This record gives sequence, C-alpha cells and structure tokens, in this order.
Amino acid sequence: MKTPRDVNGSDAVRAFRRLGYESLRQTGSHHIMRRLHRTIVVPQHKPIKPGTLRGMLDQAGVTLEEFMGEL
Repeated sequence: MKTPRDVNGSDAVRAFRRLGYESLRQTGSHHIMRRLHRTIVVPQHKPIKPGTLRGMLDQAGVTLEEFMGEL
C-alpha cells in the first residue's frame, strides 16, 4: 500500500488516539503522544509529508494498514 499524501496533523492525532496513544502535551505545532514505552511526535502540518508519516508509523510500531483503518 502506498503512503497517503493527504493526511493532516489533526487526523493523524485522532487515528493514533484510536490506536491507544494518549496525548502528553503539545509544544508549538507538535503533539507528543505515548503508549506504554513508545513515544511519537506528530507535527500539526497540512498535509504531513509521506516520509514523515512513514517515520511516525515506524516509531509507533504500527503498520500502514492499521493506521489507515483508523483514519
């Protein structure tokens, strides 16, 4: 599956919340989220670049299919 190019920051935060991540804080335009021992930083950009999104998914330990299912 190809990484989408139209995901914005607020959609990504919502999807990660559905996957069990909770928001710790927001510093500037970046949301810091955590689940167990994994921490990810979600930029509040419109849209998030595909490489950045792929890196966030790798850090989160989530597959692209799981993430797309929660959008």
